[in-house]
Amino acid sequence: MLREFDETEPGGQAAAAEEPQSALQKTLGWLRFLLTLALLGLLLRSLVISPFNIPSRSMTPTMLVGDYLFAAKWPYGYSRYSFPFSLDLFDGRIGGGRPERGEIIVFRSPADTNSDYVKRVIGLPGDRIQIIEGVPQLNGEPLARERIEDFREPVDSIRDCPNTGDMLLERTTNGMFCRTPRYRETLPGGRSYDVLDVGETTADSTPEYVVPEGHYFLMGDDRDRSADSRFEPTAGGGIGFVPEENIVGRAFVIFWSTDGSASWINPISWFSAARWDRIGRNYGDE
Repeated sequence: MLREFDETEPGGQAAAAEEPQSALQKTLGWLRFLLTLALLGLLLRSLVISPFNIPSRSMTPTMLVGDYLFAAKWPYGYSRYSFPFSLDLFDGRIGGGRPERGEIIVFRSPADTNSDYVKRVIGLPGDRIQIIEGVPQLNGEPLARERIEDFREPVDSIRDCPNTGDMLLERTTNGMFCRTPRYRETLPGGRSYDVLDVGETTADSTPEYVVPEGHYFLMGDDRDRSADSRFEPTAGGGIGFVPEENIVGRAFVIFWSTDGSASWINPISWFSAARWDRIGRNYGDE
């Protein structure tokens, strides 16, 4: 004879339904999740990689205005400037190695420790550096230089390509282009990279610098439009010798690049302005 199944009878008791979480428990759960996420993000940004953008042309043609790159934190160890807000947790650097000639680093200027800068390492501690007719002399020997094809960039106006040195304005059916003399420069050991040189400027001839212990001599790849170690440190200007404590990390990879023509109210322009050929460029293997 059939009868109704009674959940309260022995052997037929179903698992009791869990009591619904209170609003407070749900809120605390979300707060724990967000706090954990923020902590992981902080650790990632402090110990592994951090994002930076290129706002000026001092590293052209290697890096362009509108490039967004990750800087790797682990190659050089850590200092107070490795952490958000430059938390003063210890003195000097701990762990990791030190930059080599030719590497591109992100750092804080001795005169402006609130802003991030990016330049190329030319001189190590103890090196003698002098610029003669635009060519760096390293420990008494000029760096090898080879003239290669001009660097060609589109411009909207003749004012964007000033009549300076050997810079030329090229007019074509596709628009106007500014052409700047480009060279392939090679350091002792074989590391090479492209630099721009518009011709003779006041920074093309300097006295000899001796890099102090624990410091580095840095230059931009756009040699005549870079305020670098050739100039005394000033906020927003020259950087002088950069202490190793001020190094934030090593330029790693470009993760986004835009030519600046995008509009926030036009999502399609976000993609048309992207420089897809620059995304993924890896500077860790230079």
